[in-house]
Amino acid sequence: MKQSRHVNKIHVSVCLCVETFPRAQNVTWISFNFKTLLTWSPKPTNYSYTVEFSQRGQNRERTPLCIQTSNTECDLTTAVSNLKGKYIAEVQSEPVRGVSSDLTEFPHTASNWFCPFNDTIIGRPEFKIAVNEDQRTITVHVKDIETALLNGQKQRQSIRDIFKDDLQYKVYYRKAKSSGKKDKVSMSSTIELTGLDKGVSYCINVQAYIPSRSVGKQYGELSHVQCSPEEHKSIFDEYSLAVIASAILVIVVIISVVIAVILVCCKRQQRAKKRGTERVPLKGV
Repeated sequence: MKQSRHVNKIHVSVCLCVETFPRAQNVTWISFNFKTLLTWSPKPTNYSYTVEFSQRGQNRERTPLCIQTSNTECDLTTAVSNLKGKYIAEVQSEPVRGVSSDLTEFPHTASNWFCPFNDTIIGRPEFKIAVNEDQRTITVHVKDIETALLNGQKQRQSIRDIFKDDLQYKVYYRKAKSSGKKDKVSMSSTIELTGLDKGVSYCINVQAYIPSRSVGKQYGELSHVQCSPEEHKSIFDEYSLAVIASAILVIVVIISVVIAVILVCCKRQQRAKKRGTERVPLKGV
């Protein structure tokens, strides 16, 4: 009986140990401009988390800041250094530092596969616009977005440095007073919009476009809208000489008709007065 009770106690102890280490949930990659985090839930109470990750076909690795941590995110920006590689990560529930456990395998939850080159979200670009002297062309100068990655000189790399010829920009433009929209795709960061209406204000959006990616991940975030200034046109810019000449002719004709009508009315009034004077008899005759 004593031996049986001892076995039961060990069994209860193991069950309690497992229950105090719940599995991580919602293990998700979040990557924005190549700043890559692994996130999960819930917040631990009397246990901790350890993150293990690996590139497809290679051994698992750990990053020092994500071993027996109480955080629910792990920065893997520099760890996933092969940007075109595919990575998977596991979040393992463990005892807190300094506490031992009899478990040989801890509860763990795996993420989906992740590829930085294909999956990171590209933010909204900044750009400037310049209206050419002919007022029929607008030049859009897009600033390549800086990423969280550093080059050998410890300088931030731009998305142009990483995507190279895979990076294009899509420009949307429309007249400020119209809802009709056109677009133009360019491999350059400088885009010319030609054949525009002279002096008209145009509103413009820009977004990164990476056609080599899978559908649904090809476009970055859409930029804020910028509108070109509207030029104040003279009547000669608005209308052709023929239209202006026709309008002047119409005005002259109308004035001439009005003057003619006034003259006719005046002559009729004078004749009527003259007839009335002739019909009045002379006094004393």
